[in-house]
Amino acid sequence: MAVELRRTKTRAAHSRAVREAILAYGLLAPAVLLLLVFTFFPVVFGFAISLYNWRIVPRNFIGFQNYATALQPGSDMWNALGTTISYTLLSVPIQLFIALILATLLFQKLHGKSFFRVALFLPYVTSTVASAAVWARLYSPDIGLINQVLRGLHLQPLGWLLENRGVFTLIASGLGVPLPAWLTGPSLALVSIVVYTTWVFVGYDMTIFLAGLGNIPTELYEAARIDGAGGWDLFRRITLPLLSPTTFFLSLITVIGVFKAFNHIWVMTRGDNGTTTASILIYRQMYEFQLAGYASALAFLLFTVILIITVAQYQLAGRQVNY
Repeated sequence: MAVELRRTKTRAAHSRAVREAILAYGLLAPAVLLLLVFTFFPVVFGFAISLYNWRIVPRNFIGFQNYATALQPGSDMWNALGTTISYTLLSVPIQLFIALILATLLFQKLHGKSFFRVALFLPYVTSTVASAAVWARLYSPDIGLINQVLRGLHLQPLGWLLENRGVFTLIASGLGVPLPAWLTGPSLALVSIVVYTTWVFVGYDMTIFLAGLGNIPTELYEAARIDGAGGWDLFRRITLPLLSPTTFFLSLITVIGVFKAFNHIWVMTRGDNGTTTASILIYRQMYEFQLAGYASALAFLLFTVILIITVAQYQLAGRQVNY
């Protein structure tokens, strides 16, 4: 009797587990289907395209020839990747540094801090295409507000988005100092885009930093003040170490976002004057030259670079994070 009762309970438990599993998979099915159709299938199909000399229709299978063409010395991919890395090295540290300073200031008890938080966050929620068009107008050499201000101050107006010379070259020429070709620096057009990028994303980074600051226990600051710690010591010994998870997260997503940046660069410069990043190059190969196979190969190479950088960040910077 007891054995039969245990068997009945076991069958009931098994039946209940099966029903729960069917219900769980049924609820997951729509999301899994969307993921397969709109994520995994395009990735697999895109990789397949990269193995063909593909224009409107596949011409012929060429294996990894598109990858070999992209990776050969002197190819457009290396130039675009170099521009992308320069853009990243300029943009990411500036964004995070300014955002950290603003977050630290606006975390204090200041009058009107809510207004400044909202005002600084607004560029992030504004349409990128619209704001980039406005900034392109501001940078206009003839009618742009920036050059009008420079003329009003009796300073030399600049080409901004139309200037393909490096910023170090421009500074050296203004001072009358010769400069070697390898020390030209990023183009003024690229630096102008960095200024716009900082204006857009610093509010988002600041908001994340504010959330991280809110998670730091106030008791640590109070105990440190009792021990005689000053403002800089509090920031260096408590704020920065305990804010490291937030900084690590922002550095990851910012690097990935900058490597994939496209909209504002295309609107402001069309990728001219030293602003042809990897995303711009992929777009041009796809839509201007109709080289779908080559563009797909470039996209997978860009994905590989982003993946390597992300893993490297995890291995190097992740060890310095204090959780």
